[in-house]
Amino acid sequence: MVLSVKNNPFPRPGILLAVLALAVSHAAASERKEVPTVRNATEGTALFWSDPTDSAARDLFYGPGGKAHEPHGPFTFQKEDLNGSNPKFVVRDADGVKWKVKLGPEARPETAVTRLVWAAGYYVNEDYFVPDMRVAGMPSHLRRGQKLVGPGGQVHNVRLKREDEKKIGIWQWDKVAFARSREWNGLRVLMALVNNWDLKDENNAIYQEGSQTVYMVSDLGSSFGTANWTLPASRAKDNLKSYSHAKFIRGIGSDTVDFQAPAWPALICVFNPKMFFIYLHNEHLGRNVPRAHAKWLGQLLARLSPAQIHDAFRAAGYSPEEIQAFSSLLEERVTELTDL
Repeated sequence: MVLSVKNNPFPRPGILLAVLALAVSHAAASERKEVPTVRNATEGTALFWSDPTDSAARDLFYGPGGKAHEPHGPFTFQKEDLNGSNPKFVVRDADGVKWKVKLGPEARPETAVTRLVWAAGYYVNEDYFVPDMRVAGMPSHLRRGQKLVGPGGQVHNVRLKREDEKKIGIWQWDKVAFARSREWNGLRVLMALVNNWDLKDENNAIYQEGSQTVYMVSDLGSSFGTANWTLPASRAKDNLKSYSHAKFIRGIGSDTVDFQAPAWPALICVFNPKMFFIYLHNEHLGRNVPRAHAKWLGQLLARLSPAQIHDAFRAAGYSPEEIQAFSSLLEERVTELTDL
């Protein structure tokens, strides 16, 4: 069935109610599904979180890769990556290391959030923000993001992710072995803290490192904007005004906390029903978090100094004014957690 709405960017009330009813039914059905037992992807040790006992000393400017692993030019184009919703391509640097270059509005928030997630003890990719870089061998036309590439392969404000890790699959929020653990709940809180509403299972990666399987959220770019998927996209991520006006804690019970993010997708997004249903279902990831676990996550982040938090945003290319504003908002949210 095809729905057609002429000369009106918003659905008619009848259509809207029908879609919402279908969405609620779909979400409820998903909630009723039995959660199967999930085994580790391979034999060996599964890593999801480790106690960041050195968090107060961690370098949040260079992040988990440190200064030693930062990329060095010149860079040479290898191939375009058509996965996901943002334009990306792979390059090789002067040291022979492969990096995935992400263009567009997710580059800055992803770089900053990666450092904060790492500071809380979770595993993340090695990400670096590069304000200006030239890529040799760039094709005459990219299938995505061509308008973001200047003469001579010049690109600006991009995120580089180290590509020498072996990705072996994805993990599902509700079906992973450590679901409902303190650390799993802490990650939910952390995603609400930065307003990362894009919690699709496909954004969760499993990497193989020797005999160890490492679980992480590998796509963190839909952060620091609204608490939900909305239009225009410029409001939904890397938007100081949206983040500053967004509610953080939705409600506090005797034993649990509800967070605003991820919130229901905006109603205008019903025109993409598949994604609307996915984001609607994921809304439960911000609900019914054990209060003790939320406070625990806040206490972990409270170990960080204001200078470290500033460094996370400084590493992502934010202006001094933006660094101060985002840092202050983040610190206020951390205080809300520690006060629970």
